[in-house]
Amino acid sequence: MTQHIEKQATFAGGCFWCMVSPFANIDGVLSVVSGFSGGHVQNPTYEQVCAGNTGHVEAVQITYDANQVDYKTLLNTFWQQIDPTDAGGSFYDRGQHYTSAIFYHDEQQQSLAEQSKQDLEASGKFDAPIVTAIKAYANFFPAEEYHQNYHKKNPDHYNAYRIGSGRDAFILKVWNK
Repeated sequence: MTQHIEKQATFAGGCFWCMVSPFANIDGVLSVVSGFSGGHVQNPTYEQVCAGNTGHVEAVQITYDANQVDYKTLLNTFWQQIDPTDAGGSFYDRGQHYTSAIFYHDEQQQSLAEQSKQDLEASGKFDAPIVTAIKAYANFFPAEEYHQNYHKKNPDHYNAYRIGSGRDAFILKVWNK
């Protein structure tokens, strides 16, 4: 019997509601938590982060079994959920707290993240530069409970939000998914 090797990955891709289900559906992903990463305030609230003075971005923290899914798969999933050329936010969510970032947990993740960004830049998929930040992981604070698994708790609002934000149309146009 193969033993679980639990690791974590942390990604910011705009609205954290929209980043949970793409990862939750991957075999080997054990949990996906919505929250805030990269800021300087301990245990910020959603309201504090949205006000823009905490330095955090909306993010998801993924716990995964490295024997079942590799970090490259998670990176590919991440890139296919965002517009990596948007420095002002994500789709119709604007502001620093909605910008994209990869928070690496170790040197291997850093190397793989940087290589995946270079590969995406070289692919020619985007006319503008890739601005997604790659940063050392410093912290993660789970968001309030009502934000967790929002896609399951409020499916009608979630689906309307994804469509209304332009995220789904962008993913379809760029990735044919």
